[in-house]
Amino acid sequence: MSDKRYLTFALGKGRLARKTLELFEQIGITCEEMKDKDSRKLIFVNEELQLRFFLAKGPDVPTYVEYGAADIGVVGRDTILEENRNVYEVLDLGFGKCRMCVCGPREARELLQHHERIRVASKYPNIAREYFYNKKHQTVDIIKLNGSVELGPLVELSDVIVDIVETGGTLKENGLEVLEEICPLSARMIVNPVSMQMETERVKNLIHRLRAQMS
Repeated sequence: MSDKRYLTFALGKGRLARKTLELFEQIGITCEEMKDKDSRKLIFVNEELQLRFFLAKGPDVPTYVEYGAADIGVVGRDTILEENRNVYEVLDLGFGKCRMCVCGPREARELLQHHERIRVASKYPNIAREYFYNKKHQTVDIIKLNGSVELGPLVELSDVIVDIVETGGTLKENGLEVLEEICPLSARMIVNPVSMQMETERVKNLIHRLRAQMS
């Protein structure tokens, strides 16, 4: 019996977790328990490799990793930037690609260019604040919304929005467009700083194998 401790992974629920597990399988890391769709288990274990997995809502993944409840997490870069937790971002997994953008009606472009005080609606208030205050040096009023952010400019709640753009189809259908790109996004692997020190060999080996598989 190995005296190695379990390495624990927190995976963002949904498509992110499925894609992550597919990638892990390609390098020989499997967790059969997770394939049972009827299972009510919260923690899944691979005893042979001494790995544990659990699923969490995206915004909670960096929290679990920061506090050491998980050694490693997989989550979108949007969540990492918004939550701003004390974790190491170690690997771009290359899937879930999209962009964080400032969007709005075409006429709002002028408001951005002239640095006027505007209202910005977003599910990502911290990303919006960082971009407008620290990169553009533009004073804005930020309004936090939890869904259907595109409604903001349509009902005159806000002048523009800050949101994730994948294809831009929803924007186009509602007379909105990308006005400025903030940053590219994709799924990232994050690691707890203490785990990185205590389990350096195992974590680095995992990163190396994933990187080799993706190249």
